[in-house]
Amino acid sequence: MAGVKEYALLCLENPLLDIQAQGDAKLLEKYGLKANDAILAEEKHLGLYEDLLTNYEAKLIAGGAAQNTARGAQYILPPKSVVYIGCVGKDKYAAILQEAVAKAGLRVEYRVDEDVPTGRCGVVITGHDRSMCTDLAAANHYKIEHLRSPEIWALVEQASLYFVGGYHLTVCVPAVLALAEEAAAKNKFFKEPLDQTAPYWDYVIGNETEAISYADSHGLETKDIAAIARHLAALPKKNAARPRTAIITQGTDPTVVATSGEGEPTVQRFEVHAVDASEINDTNGAGDAFAGGFLAGVVEGRGLGRSVDMGHWLAQLSIRELGPSYPFPKRAYAASPSTAAWGN
Repeated sequence: MAGVKEYALLCLENPLLDIQAQGDAKLLEKYGLKANDAILAEEKHLGLYEDLLTNYEAKLIAGGAAQNTARGAQYILPPKSVVYIGCVGKDKYAAILQEAVAKAGLRVEYRVDEDVPTGRCGVVITGHDRSMCTDLAAANHYKIEHLRSPEIWALVEQASLYFVGGYHLTVCVPAVLALAEEAAAKNKFFKEPLDQTAPYWDYVIGNETEAISYADSHGLETKDIAAIARHLAALPKKNAARPRTAIITQGTDPTVVATSGEGEPTVQRFEVHAVDASEINDTNGAGDAFAGGFLAGVVEGRGLGRSVDMGHWLAQLSIRELGPSYPFPKRAYAASPSTAAWGN
């Protein structure tokens, strides 16, 4: 296993403060929410966040998909291995976010927008249902000037792997492309799910629903997950020095992985870590956790099979927790018995 250099992994996307609490039908009715739903906040919903903080026993999590992934990778990797970038407001929600990431050991370099509040996601839990209401706010205001500032660009140059969550493509495409060009020019890893950046993908990670949506929108006329993975792996690539790996998770079914090479991409299937149904608390964020574990393996220089298994391991820890969280005290990675032949 290779040694991990300082801040080898840099993540970029939309930071949110997740405010999660057990609620009831009366709270849902107060804000016009459905028991099992995910929506963007309107004016009528904006009182929800303070209501949850003040009147309920809320759990506060440093959220947003890529920030969940960054926390997951840092959970496994040595201290000072991961840095996360995004935009927040200048308010108490940003201060809570800073406190949450500090506890997770994650370095963040937020752009601060003094005119817009920090993005928040209110989560009302009723039984097994979750109603998520997101106000993106400052998360929608990231600027390329922040990324290009000397102190932040120094972190970009220092990192060997970039992870950009797909949601950021509605926010600051120039920042995404700046990382993509840096990765291609200096033979670094880059991952991002969108056609505009497809030539730069070294890894693309999604679930089976996203894969089928991609196939439908691109006229592939198939719902076969392996065929979609092969298509993604075979797309034209700017940096031919690295293969492309397309990874599609399928819940409790095996994860499908296609890798480009000479001729047709090869396809492998990897079993997930078994979890008894009675132990499952919350599957929200399981995909973010998988990505975090997988990226930790890549940063450590582990092989493909081992890195996938690290993703499965972190995901099975996450679904035992409430929200996209990881248990503390930290647990050490424990390989699945089926991975014994994979070496590192």
